[in-house]
Amino acid sequence: MERRSYDWFEKRRKTKGLELAHEQITKAFDTVTLLHKATKSFSEGNLADTKKHVLNLYKAEEEVDKLRTDVFTELSKGAALVADYREDLLHLVKRLDTLADHTKDAARCLEMLGDAKIPDELCQKTVFMTAKLVETAQALRGGIEKISSNPAGAIAEARKVESSEHELDEEYLKAKALFVKYGDKMNCGAMVIFDDLIEFIEHAADMCADTADYIAVLSSRE
Repeated sequence: MERRSYDWFEKRRKTKGLELAHEQITKAFDTVTLLHKATKSFSEGNLADTKKHVLNLYKAEEEVDKLRTDVFTELSKGAALVADYREDLLHLVKRLDTLADHTKDAARCLEMLGDAKIPDELCQKTVFMTAKLVETAQALRGGIEKISSNPAGAIAEARKVESSEHELDEEYLKAKALFVKYGDKMNCGAMVIFDDLIEFIEHAADMCADTADYIAVLSSRE
């Protein structure tokens, strides 16, 4: 009877931790979608909407930080029997937090660019990259949500993350190559900041791929 009671406690701890991780990926996903909206508004020359989306992104990123703390607090109450599970879940939420950090850094670059004149082809590449980042994060979200209910489905979503991240990485390299084409048409400072912008987007996609690795590990333990 005591053993059965302990098993129930252990499962409850897992469930609560995953519930918080689900909430965290939702907020992390919000930062990604807001970044896409911000880059789209920027490409259209709509600075008011760009600023609005960036400010909302900052708020969502703060919530991701808070949820990371909540997950850490919740999992600190866990028993030694779930130590491996707890460690993998902690790695997962740390990476979700870093994902949101990268989207925030990209948003800061947009904010710094202000009304700088960026060639349309470069703007469109960036919008495509953030759209692909949304796709990547969406697959990541689906994978996390299926860890307990559908482990095989979670692993399939993790593979989608890797595929989308690879496509985004290819677009990142194409965007970098365009600097040669437009180098004499851009302000040097704007070019440096724009380079940082697309690099942070690429880092965010890399973090999605890193996080997806933990989906496979956690799914195998369910």
